[in-house]
Amino acid sequence: QVQLVESGGGLVQAGGSLRLSCVASGRTFSSYAMGWFRRAPGKEREFVSAITSSGALTSYKDSVRGRFTISRDNAKNTVYLQMNNLKPEDTAVYYCAAGRLVSSRSQEYNYWGQGTQVTVSS
Repeated sequence: QVQLVESGGGLVQAGGSLRLSCVASGRTFSSYAMGWFRRAPGKEREFVSAITSSGALTSYKDSVRGRFTISRDNAKNTVYLQMNNLKPEDTAVYYCAAGRLVSSRSQEYNYWGQGTQVTVSS
């Protein structure tokens, strides 16, 4: 069982930055691929980024590539999402998730955090 807790969300102006963190419980964090997803008001949950268990490979949604960076620190059981040049359309609840394989499909992830709100004002 893995428990995930996100933090770092907040209100920021367009063009600003935030760094989300997701801390995992348990001793097996380093064996899991990690993903970030988001759900905007009135929209379906969507993939944002993912990283392999070792951190060697990453994947991004096209609209965030070049602005967002995913990373992880297995010694701290933590995955990060650095978000730069934020836009109003990035406003959403952001969730981290743990799974066995890197994927953009939410069904591939077994464990989910409770989410953290990111609001970008124009």
